[in-house]
Amino acid sequence: MYAVIRTGGKQYLVSPGEQLKIETTAHQDGAVEFSDVLAVSSEEGKFESDLTGAKVTGSVVGEGRGDKILVFKLKRKKQYKKMQGHRQNFVEIKINEIVVNGKSFKA
Repeated sequence: MYAVIRTGGKQYLVSPGEQLKIETTAHQDGAVEFSDVLAVSSEEGKFESDLTGAKVTGSVVGEGRGDKILVFKLKRKKQYKKMQGHRQNFVEIKINEIVVNGKSFKA
């Protein structure tokens, strides 16, 4: 059982019991709900045709910041150099349940 969800401008393939790191999103009391479900499959190669009311719920495991990415800009022969670092915030979540068409799939 797996689903494809969209959050933070990216798409993720998730299944119940799986942990993943996503961009920081709003969550209440450690619970996260994704209603932007693109596809759901209960068995290999077969997809649900009707996705009305489909949602994926999860719980927040932790928050943090990713590895540092260095951004270096250089204009040769002009004595211009600029170094900048960036660390992206993330939320680590555990997928608890996938609900579609009244059927619930849990970890």
